[in-house]
Amino acid sequence: MGGAVDYSFGVPSVMAELARVGSDVLALPFDMAREQYAKSVRAGLVERSMIASAKFEHAVSALERFTLGGMARRY
Repeated sequence: MGGAVDYSFGVPSVMAELARVGSDVLALPFDMAREQYAKSVRAGLVERSMIASAKFEHAVSALERFTLGGMARRY
């Protein structure tokens, strides 16, 4: 009963979770830009338009993928 304890069972899942948290932290500036855009629309500073919103999201997503590379989130 006094054998060695095997802790390796959770290492891949812990590493995957750390990678996810790391990518979330790296993506924070892009999430903040999206939030600021939404607040600007609600305040009436930016036109409420589905086309403008889609263009903004496309630009931010492209910048996120360019900046973060493989760490960027995939939607």
